[in-house]
Amino acid sequence: MIRFTPGAPQPASAPPDWQRQFARLTEQAQHPALKAFYAAGCPAADCPLEDAPLLALDIETTGLNPQRDAIVSLGLVPFNLRRIQCRQAQYQVVKPSSELSEESITFHRITHSDIQEAPRIASIIENLLQAMAGKVVVVHYQAIERGFLDQVCRRHLGEGLQFPVIDTMALEARLHRGSGEPNWFQRLLGKRSQSIRLDDSRQRYHLPHYQAHHALTDAIATAELLQAQVLTHYSLQTAVSDVWQ
Repeated sequence: MIRFTPGAPQPASAPPDWQRQFARLTEQAQHPALKAFYAAGCPAADCPLEDAPLLALDIETTGLNPQRDAIVSLGLVPFNLRRIQCRQAQYQVVKPSSELSEESITFHRITHSDIQEAPRIASIIENLLQAMAGKVVVVHYQAIERGFLDQVCRRHLGEGLQFPVIDTMALEARLHRGSGEPNWFQRLLGKRSQSIRLDDSRQRYHLPHYQAHHALTDAIATAELLQAQVLTHYSLQTAVSDVWQ
């Protein structure tokens, strides 16, 4: 049974049963790294958010298409709703499978000299899976992290990747774009659509401005945003299944 915190924004559909999903995937996975990842399990659906092991993750890429573009850096930091564990944070620049474009260099400020001695993603994917094991991953716009990691695992491990995600962008969308009114009707009434970009979302909670598009900085920024969202709109006892997807 799904239990919602009174007054909290509610998801549009029932969340997945990730414990059952992981049990099935443990049996089906062929690659040892993926089998170990799924065997580590995940929190129960009714686990309170204050007890959930969380991992903020940000991936910076050369573009938005996982089939065509490549990862250039990753940042991750474990945290809970009271503390961000910066000493355990990790940051890694990755040599992409394609050439860096001028647009990518301008966007991420990762240059050819930065990637010259960087490892390929294939050499670090198993370490990344170990860091993610047993955690609920927290991102801002899950299509990037899920799409690129799934594609990387398909290319280098022979199988795709599935994992539970709390998407802070989706939580903001519930709050600011969940009225049910079509965009044209909102414009007719003179209503402006709220931006749900990471920095704009943080400003609504009076969180400090950080330089965008650095993977570790964005991971920390995402962790702080979730803490603020829960404090403002949910509670420490909110079931993790109320906010994951």
